[in-house]
Amino acid sequence: MSTKQLAGGDERIVRRYEYDDSWVLAADVGLASEDVDVDVVGTTAIVVAETGDEVSEAEFELPGSEASVATNNGVLTITVEK
Repeated sequence: MSTKQLAGGDERIVRRYEYDDSWVLAADVGLASEDVDVDVVGTTAIVVAETGDEVSEAEFELPGSEASVATNNGVLTITVEK
């Protein structure tokens, strides 16, 4: 397993873990799963988060297109198969 930490221009931190059969991207969004919506278009993940009256959006480039998404305890996890 290898690990890489990425920070965008707005200082959002995403950790990428590489395994033999997949990559896992994890971001601590601090929100419940019903407040986070993720769409994967090609190799781009589009994350929309709602906090009260405020909506924010972020995009992440993925290392592939076969992705599954989960949110658990405020952590967004995107798993991409190799």
